[in-house]
Amino acid sequence: MFVPLAAFVVVTFSFGLINLTPGDPAVLIGGDFASEERLTQIRTELGLDRPIHERYGSYIADLVIHQDLGTSFFTKLPVWDEIAQRLPDTVELIVMGLAVALAYGSLLGVASAYSRFRWLDRLSRLSVTVTQSTPDFLLGIVLIYVVFYLLGWAPAPLGRLGMLEQAPSQVTGFLLVDTVIAGDWRLFCSALHHSMLPVLTLGLFYSSHFAKTMRAVLVRSLESDQVEFARACGLPEWRVIGYAFRDVRTPVITYVGVLFAALFGGAAIVETIFAWGGLGQWAIEVILKLDIPAIQGFILVVGLLTLIVYFLLDIIVLMLDPRVKYE
Repeated sequence: MFVPLAAFVVVTFSFGLINLTPGDPAVLIGGDFASEERLTQIRTELGLDRPIHERYGSYIADLVIHQDLGTSFFTKLPVWDEIAQRLPDTVELIVMGLAVALAYGSLLGVASAYSRFRWLDRLSRLSVTVTQSTPDFLLGIVLIYVVFYLLGWAPAPLGRLGMLEQAPSQVTGFLLVDTVIAGDWRLFCSALHHSMLPVLTLGLFYSSHFAKTMRAVLVRSLESDQVEFARACGLPEWRVIGYAFRDVRTPVITYVGVLFAALFGGAAIVETIFAWGGLGQWAIEVILKLDIPAIQGFILVVGLLTLIVYFLLDIIVLMLDPRVKYE
């Protein structure tokens, strides 16, 4: 019951917000020198001359009955096709970025908790402070300058493939998966190479979340009675740390789920810097054009994906920790 109601609220809120925002798409489509007659014709073609309640009713009817998100004002393509084309690229970037963030952040958190108040702890916290206080766009620009321009270890940030490379036949929509299915390992390696800088940018920027969480939970867990008892029993230290890690599972998985949902729109700046071509970069473009159906479709799809991720996250947390209860 909660998910359909929340989806309805998202649809209504996004429709009202976008359609009441100042601005006229007809001017952007017709140009600054379009006559008033031409602007009126464009508004009629787009249905912008109709009252807002009629447009809302038509939008809800098309959405519920036909699962139609509308047609872009500029490309004249179905909004759902535009989103479906770009969504896999964003999912791949988020998954790889979170994997790097989780690995690097966990390493920092464990090192900091296990060497508390020593030099390694101070060094880990300094690293966390630097990455957390640096904006993601600045971090991306620094990585481009150092890794691409100075060192030459990464390709130019011009997309997911080289200028002369062509994507394989689309099977799943996920570039890395499709290259594996096609058996083109050279193209797979090229795609991974082009992914290095944007993935590092996201991974380094969000690693601080996992590092801080890991340190806070592990410090408390390493000082708990059960860990002290395990040490008193003569268990090896790696087993003791393994027991302590059980307390970390729930908060870390929660962070992964929350960040995964947030990055559908939160990775837009990184996608734009590296010409990734994902959903976030497309959202910035349609917002600047005031492409109302595309903006509404983006908000709706991202909102529904967020609801689904949070719902699955609640189930996973309940399975991992039966002590958690939801009213």
